[in-house]
Amino acid sequence: MAQLIALYKTPADAAAFDAYYYGTHVPLAKTVPGLRSYHVSTGPVAGGGGPSGVHLVAMLQFDSLAAIQAALGSPAGAATAADLANFAQAGVDLLMFDTKEV
Repeated sequence: MAQLIALYKTPADAAAFDAYYYGTHVPLAKTVPGLRSYHVSTGPVAGGGGPSGVHLVAMLQFDSLAAIQAALGSPAGAATAADLANFAQAGVDLLMFDTKEV
């Protein structure tokens, strides 16, 4: 399996971020081909010794890193990526990697 992790920085208006994220972005992201599961953090995202500066963590699972790359290259993936500018003004870090069970 593979993961795409999105670390959304703390926005100026968390309520507006959440309304847009759950009302618009999540339904759009769920149309990306090859998506196997979509989980998000709940509550505060803590750092090593306190606040992390991260408002939300999204964890999307795919079959492989190649599947993530193909998904992002699809029309739905391009639309989802372009949508980030509509609500993630504080910034977002995207991490993509294959995984293995240990």
